[in-house]
Amino acid sequence: MQTLTEKLIQTGWAGRVLSQAQLARLLDGTPQRRYNLVNRALQHGELLQLRRGRYLLATQLQNRMPHPFVLAQALQAGSYISFETALSFHGWIPESVPVTLSVLPGRRRLEVDHPTFGLFRFYPLALRQGYFLEAVDRHTFAGPVGQVALVAQPLRALLDIVCLRKLEVGSSMGNIGELMQSMRIDAELLTQTQPAAWQALQRVYAHRRMASAIQALQQEAAA
Repeated sequence: MQTLTEKLIQTGWAGRVLSQAQLARLLDGTPQRRYNLVNRALQHGELLQLRRGRYLLATQLQNRMPHPFVLAQALQAGSYISFETALSFHGWIPESVPVTLSVLPGRRRLEVDHPTFGLFRFYPLALRQGYFLEAVDRHTFAGPVGQVALVAQPLRALLDIVCLRKLEVGSSMGNIGELMQSMRIDAELLTQTQPAAWQALQRVYAHRRMASAIQALQQEAAA
């Protein structure tokens, strides 16, 4: 077993995704020594590289791996789980989602396709400043210490899909209605949303069409 691997296990960091900065605090010596230790652990299959600058101890050296949502948060700091992934998590759609989908701050999309942990996609949205985490909750998952991830509430996840796909709204719900039917979302679930939540979500999105979309959904829930 490599020196880096032993240190990760001894310090209780075996189940965590580690950045270059965290490894620098954990390992003594020069940057070259740290590079050599990381590279040696990678070559021996004891350390996995998730993306550039993000590492995780190999599966065979852990009792339980981090939850995919936790991995997504570690892969892209400041992101939250949303879209179909969040809807499946909350039971709003019947199918499981093979891709972990998230919203990230900034303007650039990100995709990480890892042979062990699967596909992660991150999308930016046009959101108003200060409302990025509106209707987004903190969830704790079983497993290693620190298994926490931010997950959009179901209505926020649905509206994030509408925003990402730039769906329009007609007098009879238009494309949004078709979206809900295609994903088999029960319209009655919308009735569980409190009036204050609708009002809060009106402030989240930068595009005016989203205000119309939210209004259409609210009318559908009241019908």
